Amino acid sequence: MKAIPDGWLSVSATTRAPRAGETEGASYLFKTREQFDRMVEEGDLLEWAEYGGNCYGTPKSSVLAAVRAGKQVVLEIDVQGAFQVKELFPDAHLVFIEPPSAEVLRSRLEGRGTDAPEAVERRLETAKRELAQADRYEFRLVNDDLEEALDQLVSYVNRCATSDKD
Repeated sequence: MKAIPDGWLSVSATTRAPRAGETEGASYLFKTREQFDRMVEEGDLLEWAEYGGNCYGTPKSSVLAAVRAGKQVVLEIDVQGAFQVKELFPDAHLVFIEPPSAEVLRSRLEGRGTDAPEAVERRLETAKRELAQADRYEFRLVNDDLEEALDQLVSYVNRCATSDKD
């Protein structure tokens, strides 16, 4: 985000428990299922989805405030959420970040040590379904080298910011 001069990264709400090192308000807005459901019912989320048995969503008010302030808003969301946002904001730019292979994704998920084997399998199945939607995105990049992927992402976001102002 430091390389995106007018960038603003949204913090998602989630019903999952915090992982080691995650902090409220910086990593996620940690919510109970009841709190999250209330946010959905009251229209407080720009988008939301259930993923891996937990709910994730983007608080609408903070995103709209950032847009009004002229910020380049970046959302880290799944495919379901991306298409919901695109419906509301047709000018939004969708970037699909994919692993180099299913084997690498499995290795990364297992290497984290944060998910039970069943959860890893569910995530892999979800990833397979999401990869089938990747062609609907404006820009795709393969995260096989983190620095290179970051450079590509920052370059794309900054190009979009420049062309959107023209």
